[in-house]
Amino acid sequence: MARIAGACRFVYNLALEQRRDWWRRHQTVTGGNISFAGQCRELTALRADVDWLKECPVHALQQALKDLDRAYQNFFAGRAAYPTPRKKSINDSFRFPDPVSLIVKRTGKSSGQVKLPKLGWVRLRGWQVLPGDICNITVSRKAGQWFAAVQCEREVADPTPSALPPVGIDMGVAVFAALSDGTSIAPVNHGKKALRALRRAQRALARKRRGSANRRKAALRVAKIHMRVANARKDFLHKHSTIIAKSHGTVVVEALRVRAMSGSAKGTAQQPGRMVRQKAGLNRAILDQGWGMFRIMLAYKLADRGGRLIEVPAAYTSQICPVCGHVHPDNRKSQADFVCVACGHQANADTNAAINILRRADSALKPVEGHRKKRPGEAGTSRRKAA
Repeated sequence: MARIAGACRFVYNLALEQRRDWWRRHQTVTGGNISFAGQCRELTALRADVDWLKECPVHALQQALKDLDRAYQNFFAGRAAYPTPRKKSINDSFRFPDPVSLIVKRTGKSSGQVKLPKLGWVRLRGWQVLPGDICNITVSRKAGQWFAAVQCEREVADPTPSALPPVGIDMGVAVFAALSDGTSIAPVNHGKKALRALRRAQRALARKRRGSANRRKAALRVAKIHMRVANARKDFLHKHSTIIAKSHGTVVVEALRVRAMSGSAKGTAQQPGRMVRQKAGLNRAILDQGWGMFRIMLAYKLADRGGRLIEVPAAYTSQICPVCGHVHPDNRKSQADFVCVACGHQANADTNAAINILRRADSALKPVEGHRKKRPGEAGTSRRKAA
């Protein structure tokens, strides 16, 4: 499997180099652009000359070219950055697209077997019932372990609209999620708990000589820590997203720009940033929560149950009073308390923001519409200018 993954990585990088560096010459010689079909024909000729490529399944190599073609399509459409070369031990994966040659069967209570082209029967740990017909199987290696992701197809009836009550959710760091019904979910911070062990493993990796066996072992230890944190975070998000999807029909969340929120504050040599270490800690805390993955899980789990997920603008949701509609930064003077300076309404700050998020689902931007170009201290205030 490592040899197949290496061959697919080699084909992907070679095709990327051809598209990146040789497309002008190719266009001059052939009179056309480099395409997926053309590279597949060249792959056939390449396999005839290279024995170790001939040993690999041709469909898996063609899927590597298809991944590259899709990466270029996403780049030209503005959905992704320019494709980059794949690296060993980071992009070790390959895909079998022909369902006729793929078989998955159960052999025990929590074990099974999968039949793959040129590999035969491979044992599996952790059996799950397949929900439909097999479309393709992707084999990947993470932290020294091999995983098989089986894509299935099945007919699903349209779910009936959910009659469960709606809820608004305010995502945060001190409180992972505050719901508009008054409940809240405390953060677990799996990455923060593993930070000490991760730093120790990374320091050990930095001391190892490049290309040595000890460096590969140290890199594997770092990868295992990352995988353990990712698995724990995913388990946490799955459990709470399932609870919310089962008890609510409509869930309203903020459209948070996580990439912009977790950007570096170090600045440039000419204009260095301020409070760089504090911002770096905040960035780690934001990324440790998994807000994007949580939204994805809520979306498909609600859709399966007839519910829906709504994203609304996040501006000023923590500064609006739900009683009188007054907007001012002084309404929230601390992390936990909300006290309206106009009417005196008091509430938990996170719950108050969740209520505003829920109300914004029906009238997005209305509470703060027209105030976006003003300074935060002037947004929605009732102060009048002196004559």
